[in-house]
Amino acid sequence: QVRLVESGGGAVQAGGSLRLSCAASGRISEYALSWWRQAPGKEREFVSSIAWNGGRVYYTDSVKGRCIISRDKAKSTVFLQMDSLKPEDTDVYYCAAHRNPYGEGLNSADAQSYDSWGQGTQVTVSS
Repeated sequence: QVRLVESGGGAVQAGGSLRLSCAASGRISEYALSWWRQAPGKEREFVSSIAWNGGRVYYTDSVKGRCIISRDKAKSTVFLQMDSLKPEDTDVYYCAAHRNPYGEGLNSADAQSYDSWGQGTQVTVSS
């Protein structure tokens, strides 16, 4: 299956920016890639998704207008550019792969339906 490694997290002040990276290996073209986040004591939350070969792109309402998901096929990497960060964005961010080559319906897909997960990268936003 696909192996995923996240990076790019860190500590920033409110209003700042971060770009998260998810380096993938395996048969990426057969998957869609998503970003999720989770705070202590809360459920893991879907953030955004993109199909590796093109298809639907989704964003959760709380990040629309502030985040952009993209991919670099040459580097086998998916990015999440996050701008205008808020303290509420403080979470561990995870990259995940789903066996859906067109990325359809991933905004509502359950976390249990994903096939691979990275270990996460911490994002901390101070006020």
